[in-house]
Amino acid sequence: MRFGLFIPQGWRLDLVGIEPRDQWPVMRDLACYVDDGGIWDSLWVYDHFHTVPVPTGEATHEAWSLMSAYAATTSRIKLGQMCTAMSYRNPAYLAKVAATADVISGGRIQMGIGGGWYEHEWRAYGYGFPSAGVRLARLDEGVQIMRDAWRDGVVTFNGDHYQTAGAIVAPKPLQAGGIPLWIAGGGERVTLRIAAKYARYTNFTCDPEGFAHKSEVLAEHCRNVGTDFDAITRSANINVVVGSTESEVTQRLGQVRSRISALTGEAAADAMLSSMRTPQAGSGTPDQLIDAIATLRDLGCHYVICYFPEAAYDRSGMELFEQAVIPALA
Repeated sequence: MRFGLFIPQGWRLDLVGIEPRDQWPVMRDLACYVDDGGIWDSLWVYDHFHTVPVPTGEATHEAWSLMSAYAATTSRIKLGQMCTAMSYRNPAYLAKVAATADVISGGRIQMGIGGGWYEHEWRAYGYGFPSAGVRLARLDEGVQIMRDAWRDGVVTFNGDHYQTAGAIVAPKPLQAGGIPLWIAGGGERVTLRIAAKYARYTNFTCDPEGFAHKSEVLAEHCRNVGTDFDAITRSANINVVVGSTESEVTQRLGQVRSRISALTGEAAADAMLSSMRTPQAGSGTPDQLIDAIATLRDLGCHYVICYFPEAAYDRSGMELFEQAVIPALA
């Protein structure tokens, strides 16, 4: 298995209490740490503008600005977003941005892409909030534009939602065949069909039963569109709170809750933490996490992207995961 991790950027209230002028050094130093260590295959950011579980005035650093910054300050690790919202940027423009970042990085950019879902920030930024059908149709067209732009260096496309007329994307990405596409989301009728057509990677639920079912749906779409299911790497995200004992895990979860509850309110904080409290979701002792991730591996998940809510303040959980969990699975 291969492992990636999210660098805190504020979206999940993971930079609270750190002065804005100090947040980039914290993020940069974490990125350099994982770049130098040789353990992690990739680092990731989220493409969001407003915090969760509720919008607050806390900083949320923009994803593609961070991509270029990490491209310039790291040298080995792959760099991705999980995931870019297609409708937030014109796809020809996004192809240009991503290609430039790929050149800066020496060919390490990954394109995580999806339809987008966070209605509050859509409306706040003036994007409206079109139906799921429209958002996914834009995803399908946008992926085609990016793929053709990276392959040919110029793209003409006449779709229902996007049109280009000889848009030049130069320089092209350094990676042969263009930037790898990670199609994120588990929508069974449309999203997984788009993934079957274009993705080198997918990203959907870490729940074992759900993962197995989504994999079956993806395989069926691959058969229908004539692509190789086994050529697509399936991935999942987990929220890691790890401790040597179960009581330490509980203590660490409590610290996360205390940090965010003053901003979100008690109920929203509890709802956010509820998604982190089981080994299947990523919280537990090393042995519990090894068992949970091995279950996913046996279902065909060969890439796990980890989010450590404490990472900006305390690397000990990340280090324990590096020392005790990854070697048992990688």
